[in-house]
Amino acid sequence: MKMEFARLAKEAAQQAYVPYSKFPVGAVLIASDGTVFQGCNIENASFGLSNCAERTAIFKAVSEGYRDFREIYIYGETAEPISPCGACRQVLSEFCSDEMPVYLLSQDLQVLESSIGGLLPYHFKKADMS
Repeated sequence: MKMEFARLAKEAAQQAYVPYSKFPVGAVLIASDGTVFQGCNIENASFGLSNCAERTAIFKAVSEGYRDFREIYIYGETAEPISPCGACRQVLSEFCSDEMPVYLLSQDLQVLESSIGGLLPYHFKKADMS
């Protein structure tokens, strides 16, 4: 884990648009070539149209042509390291290997390390859809 990326995830949370929950989350996704994609959660009055920080980061990366990733950092203003929601776990599993490291961070940058496969061991895969 690199503390610079943890700090960037915390910084990304400062851009969150959270007028309803008041719960900012930030994420930093690192592509295999080292390109950094920051994301934050963005809420909407129609709650189902809100987007999480993790998906914001991965959608930014994919929209710019990236498909190969090496790690992700997820920051929440929580006492314990934050964990991604099920939708984010599934989206990350679409684009990241099961072994890819996931660093879950708390407000004081405590770290819990996992992997995509560890967070969602029985995810849908493209091959499962044929």
